[in-house]
Amino acid sequence: MDSGARQADRRAPGGTLPAPATAPSTRPHPSRASAHPGAWWLWALGLGVAATRTTNPLLLALLIAVSAYVVTARRPDAPWARSYGAFVKLALAVLAIRLVFTVLFGSAVPGTQVIVTLPEIPLPDWAQGIRLGGKVTAEGLAFALYEATRLAALLICVGAANALANPSRLLKSLPGALYEVGVAVVVALTFAPNLIADVHRLRSARRLRGRPDRGVRGVLQVGLPVLEGALERSVALAAAMDARGYGRTAQVPAAVRRTTAALTLTGLLGVCAGTYGVLTAAGGSYGLPVLLAGLAAALAGLWLGGRRSPRTRYRPDRWDVRAWLVAGSGAAVAALLAVAAARDPAALNPGTVPLVAPTLPLWPAAAVLLGLLPAFVTPAPATTLAVQPTKEPS
Repeated sequence: MDSGARQADRRAPGGTLPAPATAPSTRPHPSRASAHPGAWWLWALGLGVAATRTTNPLLLALLIAVSAYVVTARRPDAPWARSYGAFVKLALAVLAIRLVFTVLFGSAVPGTQVIVTLPEIPLPDWAQGIRLGGKVTAEGLAFALYEATRLAALLICVGAANALANPSRLLKSLPGALYEVGVAVVVALTFAPNLIADVHRLRSARRLRGRPDRGVRGVLQVGLPVLEGALERSVALAAAMDARGYGRTAQVPAAVRRTTAALTLTGLLGVCAGTYGVLTAAGGSYGLPVLLAGLAAALAGLWLGGRRSPRTRYRPDRWDVRAWLVAGSGAAVAALLAVAAARDPAALNPGTVPLVAPTLPLWPAAAVLLGLLPAFVTPAPATTLAVQPTKEPS
């Protein structure tokens, strides 16, 4: 039978070739689907730094709302992107624990507005400064609430970064000087996303089998497999990278290696000292200059260390205008809140003794709203496009 006959045999009764049942799905490259993962981390860290400059619960709630809106609008449909809810639950747990500890062990803030008086347990002399029970004042509860809300906002900002930045793309974007520690970085960055994905998978499997997935029993029966599975997947990924030559270095002169190590170590120490100075009131004079000098030294060390890496990147993520806008919005929020804290500390840190109702300062609130910029300058998350099956002509 010739080719023409075979072609005729494959034709449908209507004389046309049958269309395939489905067409292959297409998904755009991740670099075109969202901003650079490093930009998302810088944006989230900017919001976190802004949260450290205030204890005003209204501003902190606005920061949390801004991060939640951006995550809702730009979070991709991926297992690692489901970690935001876990961070929110962790933040709520931190808030509740801090308030419970304040009620049970008291507060160092003196107060006159007593809410309730609990039975106080006498303690020995060596436990002076600690009490169990006693008077619970409104001033102490307000101080604990303000501090706990600030910590909760920090945790939620970190959760936003985990939900928006692809850990694999972030690892691929690391500078060459950090390739030697890439295996440890892989385990650290992929453990939390894999943990959240395994929790959803195991809970769904238990529900399908009719077994409880909530309560103490469900947590105990799911917790150990989740921890083991997340760690095994992270270690397997690290082993696969090591087997493919991840961290392979080229020969460079000894002087360059020593200069790279000195610059990197000095820069990291400067970044730590400068960050401490920026985040504390006592280091306001030296914090920013030391931080900038440390960043410059660390970047110089990373640039020299990159000469040791002969690797190339396939379709690398580009730091484009969108990345600058995303990172710049977070930096602008942090800078403006720092200026507001210096100019009007009473508005950003409301007092608790005497207890006054917090008010929402207008221009710091407008500065926080700059954090919404990534929701408008970045594209919507990519979705898989599938062609519906076509009906064969009769």
